[in-house]
Amino acid sequence: MPKSNPLEYRPINAWAEDDRPREKLLLKGREALSDAELLAILLGSGTKGVSAVDLARQILEAAENNLHELGRQSIHHLKQFKGMGEAKAITIAAALELGRRRQVADLRERPRITCSRDAYAYIAPLIADLNHEEFWLLMLNRRNEVIRHERISSGGTHATVVDAKMVFQKALMAQASSIIAVHNHPSGSLKPSPADVELTERLETAGKALQLPLLDHIIVAQRAYYSFADEGNLSAR
Repeated sequence: MPKSNPLEYRPINAWAEDDRPREKLLLKGREALSDAELLAILLGSGTKGVSAVDLARQILEAAENNLHELGRQSIHHLKQFKGMGEAKAITIAAALELGRRRQVADLRERPRITCSRDAYAYIAPLIADLNHEEFWLLMLNRRNEVIRHERISSGGTHATVVDAKMVFQKALMAQASSIIAVHNHPSGSLKPSPADVELTERLETAGKALQLPLLDHIIVAQRAYYSFADEGNLSAR
């Protein structure tokens, strides 16, 4: 995508077809577009010397590049950006509201985790075949239904760094009642490493203090898994 540089400004219709947000969506699929490119499609156009993508970047940067924060912005606030009229501001607000409603609608049929096998079946399609480690968090309500799942970190072939503070920040923001930690071992080994054990202990201790218990920590391989809870290495069940 062309870089944002006022001295080299070119309107989107002068970009290569593969770089234009609408054409890129058609050619490569919506997943290939950045947040700014998707927002630019909603905007339709920018203003003099500023493309729709550049304007979208400005709007996102003001919201700390956080779509949840952007969704909280008022029509009046959005109109403060040069090139943002009322129609464009309303379009953005409506699109974000639809996204919020879609998320709520999806939660009407929340998968329930009753055992480690349920958690493995839920998360395995996302991480079992990866050639690098990723750490994910399943956030549950009081009925042990998954209300949110999120990747917390991604690393190399042997490890990924996990910030326990971020784990619980995510869980608290989701208003979770409990959590299940999950990460994969690309090597196929199901034996917890010393770092896995230490992380589990830290999460369990912090969860007790916050009254947000860690129900399990699951290590995922391609066709099998290891459960700290099943193996009796967790006391917060």
